[in-house]
Amino acid sequence: MGQQQLLLIILGVFVVGIAIAIGIVMFEDNAVSQNRDAVSTDLMHLAGKARHYYGRPKSMGGGGHSFIGITMGALVTTAFSDNANGIYSIKEGSITDNTVTFVGLGKVVGKDTTRLELTITASGSGSIKLVPATP
Repeated sequence: MGQQQLLLIILGVFVVGIAIAIGIVMFEDNAVSQNRDAVSTDLMHLAGKARHYYGRPKSMGGGGHSFIGITMGALVTTAFSDNANGIYSIKEGSITDNTVTFVGLGKVVGKDTTRLELTITASGSGSIKLVPATP
């Protein structure tokens, strides 16, 4: 085999290796992005359910214009609080008369070996604020 043919084979193997490496990185980035979107959507769903709880009278299992007494069980099934997208809970000490904060911990591990964590705060006035959780 000539030197030119060996050089082309080596170059081909090198190009294929780089293409595979780039594909793996793109796949990981896409998985993290999709998990962020899914956790955000689930948290928005929880905030909406919390607003329904807030407005529902106490006699009908709601809060009677208060978030005091809200639980994950009052909002969603157990299967939802730990689903394929993440694990969801009410942030410790975040329940007040007018606000409640939920935490969502994503299930996809990123490149830096951390998992996505987002919080959402629902208020009695109807505002909802979604932010990355602070450590």
